Amino acid sequence: MSNDHTTTAPLLRVQDLRTYFPVRSGRFGTTRRVVKSVDGVSFELHRGKTLGLVGESGCGKTTLARTVLRLTAATSGTVTFDGQDVFAMAPRDVRRLRRHMQIVFQDPVGSLNPRLRVGTIVGEAPVVHGLVHSAAEADRLVADLLTRVGLSPDDRYRYPHEFSGGQRQRIGIARALALQPSLIVCDEPISALDVSIQAQILNLLADLQHDLGLTYLFIAHDLAVVRHVSDNVAVMYLGKIVEQAPTSQLFSDPRHPYTRALLASAPDFVPLGDAGTPRMLAGEPPSPIDPPPGCAFHPRCPIAVGECGRSTPVLETPAGLPADHRVACFRADERTEARESPAPTRQTSNADGS
Repeated sequence: MSNDHTTTAPLLRVQDLRTYFPVRSGRFGTTRRVVKSVDGVSFELHRGKTLGLVGESGCGKTTLARTVLRLTAATSGTVTFDGQDVFAMAPRDVRRLRRHMQIVFQDPVGSLNPRLRVGTIVGEAPVVHGLVHSAAEADRLVADLLTRVGLSPDDRYRYPHEFSGGQRQRIGIARALALQPSLIVCDEPISALDVSIQAQILNLLADLQHDLGLTYLFIAHDLAVVRHVSDNVAVMYLGKIVEQAPTSQLFSDPRHPYTRALLASAPDFVPLGDAGTPRMLAGEPPSPIDPPPGCAFHPRCPIAVGECGRSTPVLETPAGLPADHRVACFRADERTEARESPAPTRQTSNADGS
């Protein structure tokens, strides 16, 4: 997803962001350890672009997104949105910021209030923020938004339980659009939907981005989806970004062994190991409460050396790679031949009953 709505300065800049949660134990609830859910993450996202954030469940993707939106308190670091320090804002300023940063949730059922009609769900926020000044104006806005996401204006009189999963996610997207945001966080927006519906929602998001100049932080665990929607991809493992690059560059020349393992699990892309065989990911991620020393991936890494268990690699550009391809691995300079799948095409599917 990309369009011409780009500027030189990034819309969103995240620098050395950390979000830790205390683990309390004992009679008095003493904090003895912490879960490092987000541990020193930095990235930039330019206006009109999509950054795909990918990794196994529990790696910190959703916590990162919620921290960026100030829905979860950060431990340290900075988030700058359109030149403004998000964490330095007073509560009243954060409320104004909400207009420009919205989220589409993973669960289209749980994210919609079952007691409210769709018209209220979609139209409430513009009223609260003073974007509309009469009931008639709010009604027209809701009707226009529902039409834009592929629903009928008459659907504003119905309740969420009367819709299919794909239709409910369209309602969630309409609600996110209601405040005319610049940035939308898509937190695994299709993972709870039938496969036949997923492509429709992805294509809708692509059309909205093209038409409205939206910027997306797109969270997913499906690499095929990330490849289809993203301009750039960041791969997370146990709270850290271990590789980040433009989408075509990352898929054609993955350098981190974790990225290669994720690609090896994709049916249409099989990175090859040193001996020419697929390297699938083995084992389970370590506990975030008690991570291993050094590189967190080294207990599962097929090419780990002694240094990997002693020191933590930094995210940097290895020799011979473009400046925007960064890898946190001591052995990233060692190329691995890979068979690239055909370029993705626009996805199509059967109707979702909209």
